[in-house]
Amino acid sequence: MKLRCILFILFTTVFAEVHAQGISRRVEALVNAPISSIRGLSVVTDEVVWVSGTQGKAGRSTNGGKTWEWFTVPGCDSCDFRDIEAFSADRAVIMGIAEPARIFLTEDGGQNWKQVYFNDTKGIFLDAMDFRDDKQGVIVGDAMNGRFKGLQTGDGGQTWQDLEMPEAAEGEACFAASGTTLRVLPGKQAFAIASGGVKSRFFRYSGGKWAVIGWPATQGAASKGIFSFAFHGAKNGVAVGGDYVNPKDENNNCLLTADGGNTWFLPRKAPRGYRSAVEYLDRKQLITTGPGGTDLSTDSGQTWEALTDEGFHAVRKAKKGSRVYLAGAKGRIAVLRINDQADGRSK
Repeated sequence: MKLRCILFILFTTVFAEVHAQGISRRVEALVNAPISSIRGLSVVTDEVVWVSGTQGKAGRSTNGGKTWEWFTVPGCDSCDFRDIEAFSADRAVIMGIAEPARIFLTEDGGQNWKQVYFNDTKGIFLDAMDFRDDKQGVIVGDAMNGRFKGLQTGDGGQTWQDLEMPEAAEGEACFAASGTTLRVLPGKQAFAIASGGVKSRFFRYSGGKWAVIGWPATQGAASKGIFSFAFHGAKNGVAVGGDYVNPKDENNNCLLTADGGNTWFLPRKAPRGYRSAVEYLDRKQLITTGPGGTDLSTDSGQTWEALTDEGFHAVRKAKKGSRVYLAGAKGRIAVLRINDQADGRSK
């Protein structure tokens, strides 16, 4: 049965605060959700936020995290929903990862969930989902029969079709860490995926063709590689990852590109270890997080400074707005507060 409750915020915790160029930035706790681990995070506006995770659960806030509703998708008590894509306060698509892989759609704010995809093929494992708009979406999964698994929709997630994908090397996979090992890119039907494991590469799809690009990311073991990437415009991008069994290792855990992903280079100062998600705040400011901490860059990713030792799995910025939310283990959900000290404004 569906679990539904309203949880009011009883406390506020500021994990840390940093000041630069007259602006203070702090990560502020909102709530501990009744979800063991959250990896799915979708921020529609500054006020509308959806999350998903273990135990077949999802959550929604329509007032900027002040109050939340929690749902258990029927028949999915053991499902791990690693990604969620929301389009409004009412409509969202949620992705369960493995054996069976299942996708559900709600159009009434989580009151009811319709199963729109089911696949119990042995070995199937879905990693990430992204949408270009409210109709066109893509999903990537680990390799089956030598190729990455791909799905696409053109009707907002009502139906899903197989998508031709590139070959994967033995021991190469994507990571279902934050839903951001896949991103749609500027350009008609363009998108990209990042891999890790024995081999880590960048795969870009555009004009009906795949470009396979090597990069200097840490790799060579199942726990290593790129776990997340993001772009600001068509040219500038950042990728983060590392080694999740050696989370303090900074070796080649962050890469930058200025030519749309054709070439990648190391920053001057890397984040402080393994990071599972990265997001642009604007052209200059970026935030990255992982279980071991959260870091901020104010120079387009060239150097990273500690924001807090509090770590999360996922971080996303509002599609229509400026607010940034984080979510992670033990159901923790937080917001990045940015205050312009010159005029006292906070968001």
